[in-house]
Amino acid sequence: MRNSGRANDELRKVEMIPDYLEHAEGSCLVSFGKTKVLCAATIEDKIPFFLKGSGQGWISAEYSLLPRSTQTRTEREVVKGRQSGRTHEIQRLIGRSLRAAIDLSALGERQIKIDCDVIQADGGTRTASICGACVALGLAIKKTKFRQNPFRNLVAAVSCGIVSGEIVTDLDYIEDSRAEVDANFVMIDTGDIVEVQATGENGVFRDCQLTEMINYARNGINQIFEMQKSILLK
Repeated sequence: MRNSGRANDELRKVEMIPDYLEHAEGSCLVSFGKTKVLCAATIEDKIPFFLKGSGQGWISAEYSLLPRSTQTRTEREVVKGRQSGRTHEIQRLIGRSLRAAIDLSALGERQIKIDCDVIQADGGTRTASICGACVALGLAIKKTKFRQNPFRNLVAAVSCGIVSGEIVTDLDYIEDSRAEVDANFVMIDTGDIVEVQATGENGVFRDCQLTEMINYARNGINQIFEMQKSILLK
């Protein structure tokens, strides 16, 4: 029995509140249980220097933990003077995930920046960020005139792992802190996989267990896609 009482393949309660911010082109407050992330999209008529003259756009992401989003206060990275390796890696993951959902050439020479600010952390902040960022991105694109719609696919993510020998999905902090294996899966709504991050934290795993984690993740992600559709197709 999981500490939350959930079935092994059951997500935490997921909520998405669109247009949470007044000034952002697109925004979404996403909750996975106690984990809450505020995602906002900003469209800029400029691109990174390495794309100038290409006619192609770009999507990038910034991720941060608010100081009291965690059980003990997390120091602001701006005070430290540099980002942690974890923050840098998560930002790159969010950006890669969102670019898989967009036709960058249809953006023209525009950049969309996604801010993902964790206001409460209880495990799965990176996967929640991707799910909420997709909604914020979709809303921003709907409000902007493009000659061709650049939004191709929904993208979502969920964590899986092995805890006390059992495969479980959407780990909270307690489960994540004692997991033998920790994994994150990112997929688009065609069923294709964007990224798999799987690590034996305190153990190893077999091929068949990886396959089962993929199946658990796919089932959970399909539920998230339905929520995203209900917002973006309005």
